[in-house]
Amino acid sequence: MSIGMIGKKIGMTQLFNNSGLAIPVTLLQIGPCTITQIKDHVNYSKVQIGYNLLNPNKSNKPMIGHFAKNNLPCFKYLKEYKIIDKKNLHVGDIIKINNFKEDEFIDISGISIGKGFSGYQKRHKFSRGPMSHGSKNHREPGSIGAGTTPGRVFPGKRMAGRMGYQNTTIKKLRIIKIDYINNVLAIKGSVPGKKGNIIYIKKS
Repeated sequence: MSIGMIGKKIGMTQLFNNSGLAIPVTLLQIGPCTITQIKDHVNYSKVQIGYNLLNPNKSNKPMIGHFAKNNLPCFKYLKEYKIIDKKNLHVGDIIKINNFKEDEFIDISGISIGKGFSGYQKRHKFSRGPMSHGSKNHREPGSIGAGTTPGRVFPGKRMAGRMGYQNTTIKKLRIIKIDYINNVLAIKGSVPGKKGNIIYIKKS
């Protein structure tokens, strides 16, 4: 069953392997998630899962009706995954991290850390100008286009602007350790976002 799950980022630490080498890991608290909807199509199905119980008073009427149709509690976060075989999947089933194993590879998606309005050097790794006394181009962006023709700046020109806070996916991250009791995964390397951010995982 290759359905994904929802969780949150706890933080980073390090673990030591049998050789004594320190491995940087990110701790993720995954699930438990509940199947809230299954939609059948011709050659595939779409399974919607919910995460993080929510007080119905803090939800809106359409979402309350959506959950009440299947006698389910309200969830704060929803995610839909496309699968080929929905065998043994039913609305109301609770999904835990028992489907994942150590040394498996997963893909993790999340919102990257926002860094505000940044200049072109920090945002696009441009080189600076000469730092000598006579230079007037220390951190200037330089020319951004021709004059009369075309007489405008082409869309997509790499310039200063908002940096970060984008949906980012990192593929093939290895699972180092799994705590099945507390639903915690230890992933080798870094994961998009800051502590407490919602992340989405699925098998690579």
